[in-house]
Amino acid sequence: MSSPGSDGASRPGLSRRRLFGAVGAGALAVGAGAAVGRLTAPEPASVDTQVVAFRGAHQAGIVTPAQDRMHFVAFDVTTDSRDDLVALLKKWTEMAERMTAGEQAVPDGAIGAGDYSPPTDTGEALDLHASRLTLTIGFGPSLFERFGLAGRRPAALAELPKFTGDSLDPARSGGDICIQACADDPQVAVHAIRNLARVGFGTVAVKWSQLGFGRTSSTSTTQSTPRNLFGFKDGTRNIKAEDQGAVDEQVWVAGADDQEWMAGGSYLVARRIRMLIESWDRTALHEQERVIGRSKGTGAPLGEKNEFDPLNLDAKGAGGQPVIDTDAHVRLASDEELGGIKILRRGYNFTDGSDGFGHLDAGLFFIAYCRDPQKQFVPMQLSLSRNDALNEYIKHVGSAVFAVPPGVQDDGGYWGSTLFEGQASPAEPVAEPGH
Repeated sequence: MSSPGSDGASRPGLSRRRLFGAVGAGALAVGAGAAVGRLTAPEPASVDTQVVAFRGAHQAGIVTPAQDRMHFVAFDVTTDSRDDLVALLKKWTEMAERMTAGEQAVPDGAIGAGDYSPPTDTGEALDLHASRLTLTIGFGPSLFERFGLAGRRPAALAELPKFTGDSLDPARSGGDICIQACADDPQVAVHAIRNLARVGFGTVAVKWSQLGFGRTSSTSTTQSTPRNLFGFKDGTRNIKAEDQGAVDEQVWVAGADDQEWMAGGSYLVARRIRMLIESWDRTALHEQERVIGRSKGTGAPLGEKNEFDPLNLDAKGAGGQPVIDTDAHVRLASDEELGGIKILRRGYNFTDGSDGFGHLDAGLFFIAYCRDPQKQFVPMQLSLSRNDALNEYIKHVGSAVFAVPPGVQDDGGYWGSTLFEGQASPAEPVAEPGH
């Protein structure tokens, strides 16, 4: 992540307004339409401090300090033409670099095409700042079944197994390509996805998408720990960007891991986890804290005083029982219990109305980045799905895994260029995955 593109300069009348979205503070306000919860503040002297560099060795939106809002989308590829897909990826890269710099998706696209042509930018982000927008792309396992890509599919990019208790909706799972938009203004994130989807017509089609608010983890030591919809601090022990050793070991793929084209990339796991809000809200505080393994007020591990005190998994209470129960969520998710396994969490709360039976359709849109989901996420989720006391109050209803390529570093690069450049033609013999 070095510098924004050459189109990053602001044009008069088209700067984006400063938002104060709840970064580090978790503040929310109720608004209208898709742009729910935006708070405004006086214009800053410069928008440069709000811009996250698009280019770099790694894609932005992974270790970037987590923004407050998210729009996540999964696409199916509808074309059989490799050339058309690559052309779209190049166009998307150009648009993404402009939008993350606070510009329109296409120069003067909102009104410049004239009165009798469709605008090439939808216009809802006019007058809005970049709001730390990041756009992150990933490729699903199903994409590698086409376009001669089978021999370039990493072993780590295997479909996730069915876990105990999964109730997955196929319409909310999988996808050939994903794009994660994160920003401190919901309208900026929605604008980015809308415009990328618009130009993809005929080459890709939206399979499913998810809006998220109120980050449920911190990815930097500069951020406070937020709370999830159960009211507990979430992600206290998350990997932080400043811990370079942990990031290199647990998040970034090395060239020697498997496929060289993934060096500097990562893997994204997405899980739509519905929280059974009504059942949880009728549960006594003592039981809530037992299930989680932390104090609801301070976030401290049970038996300790402060949020960041170490987990004492050996501590015994009255009658010799563990202070942190054997089925408490924090115990089962801890690296102590998992042989050192960690993941970088980057999830968001969601509320999508009600289910028609008087229950809120709300919960956690879980996003995790890891170096190998088969060696990190899968064993973690296997343990949680079988033993976690929290399972009484949650249901996994959507799931996906994607290979996230390295960042775009030079003028000739584009999203996925390390995958597609030098790749065998689809007409050539296709190798099976892993060979």
